[in-house]
Amino acid sequence: MSAPIVANNLPKRVHLEAGETYFFCVCGRSATQPFCDGSHKVTDLKPLKFTVQESGDFWLCCCKHTHNRPFCDGHHKQFTPADVGREREL
Repeated sequence: MSAPIVANNLPKRVHLEAGETYFFCVCGRSATQPFCDGSHKVTDLKPLKFTVQESGDFWLCCCKHTHNRPFCDGHHKQFTPADVGREREL
């Protein structure tokens, strides 16, 4: 299994619309973080398809190590700026 790349050591605030389908980047390789752009195809990781029940702003994980995908749970605090762009095991 491929390890995800830490895309950032901070979450990203995004506005999501209720009922819309989104694809969360799990691999960390996407240029359109925190969303998938197909870069995972060189890994065995797959994006996470999700929707939200209510429209609003949400903090999505960019370190790719949250236990509450796609939402940030604070795991990014274990990473430094030097970890960004590097593979790290879950």
